[in-house]
Amino acid sequence: MTPRPSAHEVGRSLLRQLPLLVGLVVLWMFLWNQLTVLSAVTGVLVALLVTRVFFLPPVELSGRFNLGWALVFVVRFLADLVVASVEVAWKAVRPRGVTSNAIVAVQLHTRSDFVMTLVAEAASLVPGSLVVEADRERSILYMHALAVEDADGVEQVRASVLGFEKRIARALGSADDLRRIAEGTPATEDPATDPTGNDRLVNEKDRGAAS
Repeated sequence: MTPRPSAHEVGRSLLRQLPLLVGLVVLWMFLWNQLTVLSAVTGVLVALLVTRVFFLPPVELSGRFNLGWALVFVVRFLADLVVASVEVAWKAVRPRGVTSNAIVAVQLHTRSDFVMTLVAEAASLVPGSLVVEADRERSILYMHALAVEDADGVEQVRASVLGFEKRIARALGSADDLRRIAEGTPATEDPATDPTGNDRLVNEKDRGAAS
């Protein structure tokens, strides 16, 4: 039988989910265009109803937010929007046009659904790229990229997406996210210890097959 969570664990869970509940309440008030006590109360009730009836996997937040890196992300994102808009406009009107596109699989380092979602949203908002599928179990984003003609173009797409992941993780990712990105550890790998006591990386699939 699964042990019942303690009051401390329940409190931490509610605290981590609080920003999401507040976001739903704010969205509800904007939808009704009313900033009143009644709309706030009904928004709270709707938020609680939605999170209880329409069950989704819990979104675990890291509990940290770095304002400096968040500003870096915003500035770089706006710059990417401008540059990508100019590039896509040129590729659309240049004499030879767009000769080829590509679907690129990008292996992320993070295991956070929240960070993965933010990366997917940011990458899709940049002109010329769009997330067509997300493998949540393995943290892989499949990107449709415009005018990718060779292996260098594929690597540029991957580098762009991983850049988004790095900046978002620095702004609000967990310590595990930052460690994985710094070490280049994919989300599908775990740190493990070999018989000699040295740390090594073990692929989850290999570990599962061995067991």
